[in-house]
Amino acid sequence: MASLFLTLAVLMNGLYAGFLLTFLIAVMPGLAALPDEGFTAAMRRINEKVPGPAFLLLFLGAVAFPVVAVFTQAGEESWWLLIGASACAVASHLVTIAGNIPLNNALAGSEGDDDTAARTAFESRWNTLHYVRTALSLLAFVLLAVAAT
Repeated sequence: MASLFLTLAVLMNGLYAGFLLTFLIAVMPGLAALPDEGFTAAMRRINEKVPGPAFLLLFLGAVAFPVVAVFTQAGEESWWLLIGASACAVASHLVTIAGNIPLNNALAGSEGDDDTAARTAFESRWNTLHYVRTALSLLAFVLLAVAAT
């Protein structure tokens, strides 16, 4: 059972880190080339679609499975790696909850307002937070992968 939770932790964190990395290296650079009206409209639509059931399962699993693995692997050689991975996964989620989501909500609330001002208030801060949560998620995945070997 312990190896199942570790495998699920690796899988969920790999998928989640990949999702975030895709935004970092492809989606956001692509959107950055759009004029303000196109950028804000696209981000608003993306932010409406992302928190669906499949994403929420991935989002919650990326934290739950590493934490469960910590308890099922207690005393194992890889235990400290699991604790580090869990801390990184939780920290990534805290960045999302305390930083990215409020910016998403503010952008949604600014629909119909000046798109240039909305983009200025959103893009740079959101990207900075996204870099942080992506790095944390990738580190969680690497730590879990090493723990699983």
